[in-house]
Amino acid sequence: MKTTNVKAFGTNAADAPLNEMHIDRREVTAKDIEIDILYCGVCHSDLHTARNDWGFTVYPTVPGHEIVGRVTKIGNEVTKLKVGDIAAVGCLVDSCQTCSSCEQDLEQYCLNGWVGTYGGADKHLGGHTYGGYSEKVVVDEHFVLKVPAHLDLAAVAPLLCAGITTWSPLRHWKVTQGSKVAVVGLGGLGHMAIKLAKGLGAEVTLFSRSPGKEKDALDLGADAVLISTDETQMASVMGKFDLIIDTVPYVHDINPYVATLNISGTLVLVGYLGPIDPFLNTVPMILGRKSIAGSLIGGIAETQEMLDFCGEHQIVSEIEIIKMQDINEAYERMLKSDVRYRFVIDMASLK
Repeated sequence: MKTTNVKAFGTNAADAPLNEMHIDRREVTAKDIEIDILYCGVCHSDLHTARNDWGFTVYPTVPGHEIVGRVTKIGNEVTKLKVGDIAAVGCLVDSCQTCSSCEQDLEQYCLNGWVGTYGGADKHLGGHTYGGYSEKVVVDEHFVLKVPAHLDLAAVAPLLCAGITTWSPLRHWKVTQGSKVAVVGLGGLGHMAIKLAKGLGAEVTLFSRSPGKEKDALDLGADAVLISTDETQMASVMGKFDLIIDTVPYVHDINPYVATLNISGTLVLVGYLGPIDPFLNTVPMILGRKSIAGSLIGGIAETQEMLDFCGEHQIVSEIEIIKMQDINEAYERMLKSDVRYRFVIDMASLK
């Protein structure tokens, strides 16, 4: 298969900084779309992958799965987009498209294993996929999304991960006008959860451990902010919430939040992967038919639905634009939560 060599930023080892490198992109096949990348969001998953925090990184790795760009080439069977259109790619670039999950537009739960935008199995070139910290990307049209052109394109990029990760549970648990939704944690995911829940008409509360987040949360659209370490404040919302979206990315006690769920309410974990500690007390769950659930990104149809909704409601992420060459410094700042609320790389800096 013919390839094109392009500039990218990546790393060859967990303890090495990201640097400029060159990677191959395939020439478009009949169903492919080539995208000149304009902006790429920076996700915590990028940092975890670069540093092999999860133990399964294959090197060299080129992170980036919040991609917005312009279509430069299309295959002869492509119908979804044309050259010159603004397009996006999120966390998925392939799946089997035949299993029961894929048939329900739930490609993120593909029973035969979905292919990540980076670090997945590349069935075209062999080896593994490379992400959006690069000049171009070539993706099957099924996994390419249309972007509402009137939105700030840089601020659209984080919608492809932070946005869909919070939109999917809001839709699955049928949040609508008047729903009572709480969000745990105000970061890249949390700030999008507030904006999207508010856009759907919900009454939105932020749970935070630090009083300093109140103004930001209210500015983003939250109706109330509660300090989760304040027992009096927590007691005032016992049994209130239909859905709690927990975005905290590390182990923490979820028992105090379960008590604030309504009958048949659900707390959904979207930030943390791993065992729960301290133990989960099932008494309030059983006595109130309350659920603890998890949710992973979203399918392609659902992601397009979110982008269209954001276009209608003028919803984008709060971002800080950086140059590609500043990515290592940005990672260090992310570790200190020193970003409001998402870094986005201006990929013109790579050229």
